Amino acid sequence: MSNHHIQPLGQHKRQADRATPAGQHTNFTLRPLAFAAHLAIVGSVALLGWVPPAQAQAAAAQAAVQARAYNIPAGSLVASLNRFAEEAGVLLTASGDITQGKASQGLKGQYSVSAGFAALLSGTGLEAFRQANGSFGLRPAPVVSQGAEVQLSTVTVQNKRELRVSKGATNLPMEIKDTPQTISTVDKESLRDFGVSNSNDALRMGTGIHVEEWETNRTGYSARGFDVMLTQVDGMGMTNDWGLVEGQLDTFLFEKIELVRGANGLLTGVGNASGTINFVRKRPTNKDGGEIQLAGGSNGLKRVALDYNKVLTEDGKWAGRLVVAQEDKDSYLRALSDKRSTIYGVLEGQIGTDGVLTLGLTNQDAKQRSPMWGSLTLPYADGRLADFDVSSSTSQDWTRWNNKSLNAFVEYTHALSPDWEAKIAYNHTKGEGNTKLFYAYTNSGYLNNDNTGLVGWPYRSENESQSDIVDLNLSGRFDAFGRQHDLVAGLSHSKQTSLTYSYAGATFPVMPTFPYAGDVYPEPTWGAKSVASDGDQAITRLYAATRLTLTDRLKGIVGLNSIKLQRNGTAIYGGGTNLDNETTEKSSPYVGATYDITPDTLAYASYSDIFQAQDQRNINGAFLAPMKGVNTEVGVKAEWLNRKLLTTFAVFSATQKGLATIAGFDTVAQQNYYDPKDVTSRGFEIEATGRINADTQLTAGFTSLKLTGPDGNDLYEWVPRRTLKLRADTRVPMLPSLRLGSALRWQSDVSKIGGARQDAYVVADAFASYELNNKTTLRLNINNLFDKKYLRTVQYGAIYGAPRNLMVSLDYKL
Repeated sequence: MSNHHIQPLGQHKRQADRATPAGQHTNFTLRPLAFAAHLAIVGSVALLGWVPPAQAQAAAAQAAVQARAYNIPAGSLVASLNRFAEEAGVLLTASGDITQGKASQGLKGQYSVSAGFAALLSGTGLEAFRQANGSFGLRPAPVVSQGAEVQLSTVTVQNKRELRVSKGATNLPMEIKDTPQTISTVDKESLRDFGVSNSNDALRMGTGIHVEEWETNRTGYSARGFDVMLTQVDGMGMTNDWGLVEGQLDTFLFEKIELVRGANGLLTGVGNASGTINFVRKRPTNKDGGEIQLAGGSNGLKRVALDYNKVLTEDGKWAGRLVVAQEDKDSYLRALSDKRSTIYGVLEGQIGTDGVLTLGLTNQDAKQRSPMWGSLTLPYADGRLADFDVSSSTSQDWTRWNNKSLNAFVEYTHALSPDWEAKIAYNHTKGEGNTKLFYAYTNSGYLNNDNTGLVGWPYRSENESQSDIVDLNLSGRFDAFGRQHDLVAGLSHSKQTSLTYSYAGATFPVMPTFPYAGDVYPEPTWGAKSVASDGDQAITRLYAATRLTLTDRLKGIVGLNSIKLQRNGTAIYGGGTNLDNETTEKSSPYVGATYDITPDTLAYASYSDIFQAQDQRNINGAFLAPMKGVNTEVGVKAEWLNRKLLTTFAVFSATQKGLATIAGFDTVAQQNYYDPKDVTSRGFEIEATGRINADTQLTAGFTSLKLTGPDGNDLYEWVPRRTLKLRADTRVPMLPSLRLGSALRWQSDVSKIGGARQDAYVVADAFASYELNNKTTLRLNINNLFDKKYLRTVQYGAIYGAPRNLMVSLDYKL
């Protein structure tokens, strides 16, 4: 990679944390962090990347003392420093805030790197210093009075806090462009601009992700035709129950959401060919300040959110961050209301000279009144579909679905040397829930012509769950065969337990003509409670991956996961059949390669075994054997417009053997039963994301796939075969305080054999924001701009999507 595309140091708009993967280049270069380059994330602080390879340190030291000619005109300090660093071939790491408003007299003549920095920074109160890894940083120059000691500002922790590298799909620190899988990112600025505060709406924005929200409190996600079985926070998490997620996260807690598509065995040791969803928490920064958001809108929406960061010590070694969000709203669905309170606190600090300790705690309390358990029944026996109002609901007024969750995490990272780092992380999650629900269904699967035929099923439960994950890993760079390579190796153990009680007393009333009111069936008199399910699951895994620099252009990635999976009890997911201490051991390889066709264009290929334990049962009540298969992907990634825009084209193929596929409904056990089937997914994805110019950013993603069963015929007809997602925003040239944006989601037709169907449709959202001053922004969001009536899912019954709705918000910077 050449040194001709240096990101401006002081560019504040649409920038985020930046880093260069270790061991990637032999010269110092400035490259944005993968995920910032991928979506041009908005940030309050613009940073230059760092983490150069170790062998470049000697070259840097030599360059620092060698003189060369410069002719840099006077101007802003930011522009002068960027040009000097580019021409000198060195890497500069600094916060944009430290240079804001400062000017330089320029530089003309013969200078060494050190002398050049000194001349450019003369009179600014700043000085350049060389860091242990060979890069340069900026800090306030020491103020010396007679008889006083020189006091230097501490900057060590900044490199840990604000210059992060995501490990993407391979557990190795690589940019998106250099990762041999497709990765998309939804950043916090896009979430704020489009008025998104919950995880379901956030994931709807992601390329290749399909959200199956077939109830009001449980959701399934799919990618490339398969259920996404893994949701992580900061790279740690357990598999989702049946591929389902209960409740929604408040997205105000996160910097971004990473969507890794394809096999995820290197991340977890188990997985399928869909992908992984990773929520990346906000962390402390080196600057005091924050923001407060106030919002109100349709359906009685009321929301307030606070995000505040505080540097706790004068030397900058310790900082904390507090995030609070409170949301209360009704719904377009009859009687449904949601109230969600979330608080997140995190403390981070330097231990000695080489360690960083992070401690965090999140508590969320979500209460839902009149939830829908299950979906609408729309088909008639003759194939027609009923057409109800979008507000239609099967629920009753006495129903509730309440969830509480507590998450605590501790991380300690220790720099063993300039090239090696050890990390230990512990994550603890505890959840509890209680429900009073009402399900409405027909024995035949069809409505009568007069919209009768529904039977009710009241249900009450209490549940508790707990998961604990500990991960210890070592990562760094090593030299071999005259080149430098990356390596990560680790050991992790995770355990999950779950216990559910259900109450007796349910009856099965015949319901009146639909749609009915919320008071047609009173709450039953509940009887005794008993254990409905009680189980635990534990996974121990040993993993390792290395990125080998085979030539200047060719890189190879090799990884291996060995796991031991144990399950006991009546299964985490219910049913009553004993797991009888089930144990599974499996090793899965991962192989990938990238080739730099040009400095801006890269071709890649990857292969992985896939393995997933399954919790579904066959018609006899026995658990299905684990799913096994293979996943392959090839593609091309290219950067454009001085690396502001990244495009990806990927072709994928995956076969999952013995995948649980619904086969029928057991009327005695009142649950579905499944058959194992060999399912193949083939297709391609195209994505472009980044900036077109200084004021306009764009994300466009298209996915096309084919799903076939063992007979070669189409399968899983409820999964859209083609999806297109677009979003763009721009600053109005004639009125620079005004920004406008829009988003489109289109999908091809979907159906369910014996169920509902939905023709292809498009939904459009829009926003307009106006900066009242440098601290205050007013924003208007309009969702479903053209008031399209559609079914948001047909997988298990149907629910109509939300009609047009509005929100007005005010953001104030503290």
